[in-house]
Amino acid sequence: MPSTAGRKVKKLRERSSVSTRVTLCVIGFVLFFLFMLPFILVIINSAKERMEIMLNPIALPSDWVQIFTNIRDVINNPNFSYWSAFIDSVIITVVSLAVIVVCAAMGAWILVRNKTWWSALIFMAFVAAMVVPFQVVMIPLVQWLRMMGDFLRIPLLRNYTGIVFSYLGFGASLSVFIFHGFIKGVPLELEEAADIDGCSRGGTFFRIVFPLLQPTAVTVIILNGIWIWNDYLLPVMVLGPNGNVQTLPLAVSAFAGAYVKQWERILTSALLAMLPIILLFVFAQRYIIRGMVEGSIK
Repeated sequence: MPSTAGRKVKKLRERSSVSTRVTLCVIGFVLFFLFMLPFILVIINSAKERMEIMLNPIALPSDWVQIFTNIRDVINNPNFSYWSAFIDSVIITVVSLAVIVVCAAMGAWILVRNKTWWSALIFMAFVAAMVVPFQVVMIPLVQWLRMMGDFLRIPLLRNYTGIVFSYLGFGASLSVFIFHGFIKGVPLELEEAADIDGCSRGGTFFRIVFPLLQPTAVTVIILNGIWIWNDYLLPVMVLGPNGNVQTLPLAVSAFAGAYVKQWERILTSALLAMLPIILLFVFAQRYIIRGMVEGSIK
């Protein structure tokens, strides 16, 4: 039979454990509310008229049906071109993600399998590039795209080509780092067996290695996809604010004039721009955790 002192210690530990869990739950709810507050305000104010937003932006709307009126006005507005911007965003995001995944996976595979000093140096350069802020290189980037376009006689500004290569340059460092950690756990015997069967190096990668990278590839796609879809600064530098190719973040700025800001349309168009990537994240978030954990462990 346990002593009285032992039972008291056990009760104190149980109470301490319960209080710790309650404290963590409260902190979690507070952080969840703080992170969701901007999105909640966007939804609330998307269902208001302009004067109602300016009078009290944190109050609930008087008529929730107004959100459908705002959506119709935004989609039918000639200055916004929602569907054109949506298609441009889809093309840029999909092509950029495909290029990033294939190039980063191939680069990481080469760096892992070639255990030399230069491969370690190149990998460290990729890791170091992750901490370089975009503001440092944005002006040289535009100048380099203009110079390379003149040299190759291929316009790299104001079109899809320049923005895709720009996203490849900025997204490759993190992607190579993630793939590098996962490929270390891929058995080398699989590739040796493919070589014995007469498979080429390219065939070994695309038939043996690349299919094994699916969880990590999904993680890379989601992380880079959220960034590319919501990015504003890089498209405005490469595509321009009034170019023929416009992403959704660029198109949203059409409702913000020098003297008048159409807040009901700005917030509604922002909500329409956020919904696709939010749905993607909700349905694929488990792949982020699984890919990151598998890459870090291996």
